[in-house]
Amino acid sequence: MEKTSENRNEIVNGVIWKQILIFFFPILIGAVFQTLYNTVDAVVVGRFSGKTALASVGGSSGQIVNFIFSFFMGLSTGATVIIAQAYGAEDHKKVDEALHTAYTFAVTGGIVLGIFGAIFASPMLRLLQTPSDLFSQSQTYVRLLMGGLVFTLIYNVGSAILRAIGDSRRPLYILIACCGLNIVLDLLFVAVLKKGVFGAGFATVISQAFSAALITWLLMKKTPGMTLSLKKLHMNRAILAKILRIGLPTAISGSMFSISNMILQTAINHMGSDTVAAWTAYGRIDALWWMIDQAFCVSITTFVGQNFGAGKPDRIKKGIAEVIAMETVLAVITGLIVVNAAPVLLSLFTTSKSVIAIGRLISHDIAPFYWTFICSEILSSALRAENYVMVTTVTNLLGICLFRIIWVHFVASSGIVSLLYCYPISYVITSTLVLLYFLYRQPKISEKMR
Repeated sequence: MEKTSENRNEIVNGVIWKQILIFFFPILIGAVFQTLYNTVDAVVVGRFSGKTALASVGGSSGQIVNFIFSFFMGLSTGATVIIAQAYGAEDHKKVDEALHTAYTFAVTGGIVLGIFGAIFASPMLRLLQTPSDLFSQSQTYVRLLMGGLVFTLIYNVGSAILRAIGDSRRPLYILIACCGLNIVLDLLFVAVLKKGVFGAGFATVISQAFSAALITWLLMKKTPGMTLSLKKLHMNRAILAKILRIGLPTAISGSMFSISNMILQTAINHMGSDTVAAWTAYGRIDALWWMIDQAFCVSITTFVGQNFGAGKPDRIKKGIAEVIAMETVLAVITGLIVVNAAPVLLSLFTTSKSVIAIGRLISHDIAPFYWTFICSEILSSALRAENYVMVTTVTNLLGICLFRIIWVHFVASSGIVSLLYCYPISYVITSTLVLLYFLYRQPKISEKMR
């Protein structure tokens, strides 16, 4: 019997570009508010506690938190793919098993990684050669965020589950509410109570706990087609194996970015507090582009995953082409805006003229080249949704991590501008390698679906 329009899954049936954008915009707006968690910390701390505190909530502490967080989120990508494929194939039993396995994985992983991160905060900060004037406050910030890591992972895994079935709006509503709470608490703890870095971190943890509670409630009570039961939490071995088979290479691939950034951070730490503060401030601006990129990556992962499950290779091919075209246009526009508006944007974080001047140089090194990394991101996401992850992991290892390590080793003493040339060069290398593999592998994947 043909489905009614009310029950029809538009991701596998509707107009492609329209469905992708309908799915994309809530993710993008949600990413804006999620980024605001840390950006508000940086703005409030930088304005009310000075540039040393600003460097402490970014710099080495930011790299450590991002490394641990991105590794786990790479693992959880496996759950997104499994659920999207099962949902597209209308396998409701598999959706339920993946739901409970993924949520249990988030709770367990959040607790274990949180404890690990809190215990090893000091050694990791020393490994990154964090400047002595930033060490104490950076350690406080890392330990606070590690203490609340379980809440962060529960929200992000829960929202990924909802997005896998085509619901990108309700995670957005939760983020808007929690970001508003975070802003209020930041102003209270930092501007009013003068708690500095501790206050910013504590505000973030409280807000993340609130978001975790809301997403759990939605999965338990308000999501048609699936119902989370805390009594049924378990890890299905077969489902977990599939999640890890897709998620582990993805986590390793994502870690290549974090590891290379941590190595770069070590070199930047030797350039003084002004450079560290400028790099921290620019990182918040740079995040504006990467949340656009990640919104497209999540969109194409869900789109390809569901259409892969439904056996529709022609829709996959067309969807990939349309996403690459849309993101390329936005990449060029965003790059131009960041370069030209850098002084104004940087002044949101600091009043230091020297920090703003360094940040402006950084923007010229990176922002104009955003578009060169699109093929790597979109094609890797599409291949991942089709269960092919190993080759893209290797390309990131070579094109991102290994290349940047070599670059830092030879040019670290040449100044911040020369050091950061490794970003656009590595973008081009990695995108070229992924494109060549995609052109070889995708026709074979499509043939198997026919």
